[in-house]
Amino acid sequence: MAAGSGPGARELFAEGLLQFLRPAVRQLDRHVHSVRESQVELREHIDSLATELCRINEDQKVALDLDPYVKKLLNARRRVVLVNNILQNAQERLRRLNHSVAKETVRRRAMLEAGGYQGK
Repeated sequence: MAAGSGPGARELFAEGLLQFLRPAVRQLDRHVHSVRESQVELREHIDSLATELCRINEDQKVALDLDPYVKKLLNARRRVVLVNNILQNAQERLRRLNHSVAKETVRRRAMLEAGGYQGK
């Protein structure tokens, strides 16, 4: 085996890789959470606007056909809900990945420490 390519070097590389990935996964999780909050807020605004358009349509003495606009808003709301579901699934996968990275980091650190103590 070549120098520097033994189990210790691989463990150090894996530990470094895990340390590198953890902040990126956490940052991505925060961004997904922020987007999901924005999606919920957008959905609430769409609901409010659709309700207001229906109310205006009912109150108007002049016949304005706002139904197509209400339907467009409801279609947009449906798409927002779909995107939110996709984001929720992605965030759950990110949480599981973050948990796995943390668990693997603890396991590898314990292995490195055990290996270090055995060599003394």
